[in-house]
Amino acid sequence: MTASNASSDVLDCGRTIQELSEYLEAGRSPRDPEIEQCPECLNALESLSRVGDLSRDLFAADAAALPEPSAGWFGGILDQVAAELRSGRDLPVRHPDPRVRITVAEGAVRTLLRSAADDLDGVFIGRTRIIGDVEELGAPVTIDITASVAWDLDARAAADDVRRRVAEVVERHTDLEVAAIDVTIEDVHAPQPRKDAS
Repeated sequence: MTASNASSDVLDCGRTIQELSEYLEAGRSPRDPEIEQCPECLNALESLSRVGDLSRDLFAADAAALPEPSAGWFGGILDQVAAELRSGRDLPVRHPDPRVRITVAEGAVRTLLRSAADDLDGVFIGRTRIIGDVEELGAPVTIDITASVAWDLDARAAADDVRRRVAEVVERHTDLEVAAIDVTIEDVHAPQPRKDAS
């Protein structure tokens, strides 16, 4: 930022546009009497509020113009679910007795991964894959997930939530040595009713 740009972001009262923007984003709470009584600050807050409303309206209008996901898109998800239901490889589970061999089907683990991430509002899981030698205990694997998120969600935060949920499920229910959890947001969709709504 140049010196002239920096000085234009500071009001005569000494407050910065950034400070006022953060105050507005926090819902003007906790209430700051100095800001609320300063005419310059109040004018700036009003302008910031109008710009924010306009941006949200434009964003909503753009989203409303987006077509609904095609039946082929939903069909693709159903195809992925069907593929995941196939048992696939056997994933070993540790047991203290070396004579005992316990395994869980790869399809069951992929279904578990999907259900953990599908619980997130605004997220639909497309494909789940476990890449690597899952049949060897301790071998590093990568979990690869594709998803669609609601257009009103922060895609990066949604991917992080998926990653966190999947990591928790893997740690709790498997002995996989996960080197990475790759989440690819492949699509956006219109917001749907909350998944926990009755």
